[in-house]
Amino acid sequence: MAQKKSNKTFILGLTVALLLPFAFFIYYEIKVQMSVSRKIIKLPGYYIPDRVVKSDDGNNKYDTIYHRAADITLTNEFGKQVSLNKDLKNRILIVNFFFANCTTVCPNLTGNLTMLQKAFRRDPKKEASLDTAIQIVSISIDPVHDSVPVLRQYSDRFHVNHDNWSFFTGDRGEIYNFARNELHVSMQPANGGADDFIHSQKLVLLDLDRNIRGYYDGLDTADIKRCADDIVLLTVEKKRKHH
Repeated sequence: MAQKKSNKTFILGLTVALLLPFAFFIYYEIKVQMSVSRKIIKLPGYYIPDRVVKSDDGNNKYDTIYHRAADITLTNEFGKQVSLNKDLKNRILIVNFFFANCTTVCPNLTGNLTMLQKAFRRDPKKEASLDTAIQIVSISIDPVHDSVPVLRQYSDRFHVNHDNWSFFTGDRGEIYNFARNELHVSMQPANGGADDFIHSQKLVLLDLDRNIRGYYDGLDTADIKRCADDIVLLTVEKKRKHH
């Protein structure tokens, strides 16, 4: 059993270790292509349409307006109040839900996220870095137990870099409403009460406008790689919007 686990860890580490050079290859390649054509890039799509509106130009055109996740203010592992849409407004978010006492999904998912974080770590030898463009957001679904000290202990267990990864606790009802109605990680109707429980292995990718741009299986190495690729593409999209 130990050998199998070791092999899985090695394979995951090897897979994600390849992400960084691949990510920067895409990054610089796309920057060159952007100067030639603004239509050559296939960017991550949008999820959860809210409504369809008719254009005002008289051409009977219709546009789909996609859902934007509403803001939520939570408390991080240092006891600081953080607004996801204000304090982290310049960062692409990778959101997941966990609880510290979990012994199955959460440790494996968190371990995979550490590999994703390392793929975007700052390298002083490189001209550019994407570490400040992203923020991993891990939100507790058991906020009564997962106090600030518990969050800090959990994050230290995985040796995370707190510069772009935060662990959050907060009001249970607000967290469950955010997970269910803003990020749509669960379709089961409930009210966020004591009997409500959301245990999802999904990662949710939010762009700077807080549109949902991707869902990924946090236990699937292929999906972790896809998430990394999409993060790079969203950073390019950000630059393109400001050109």
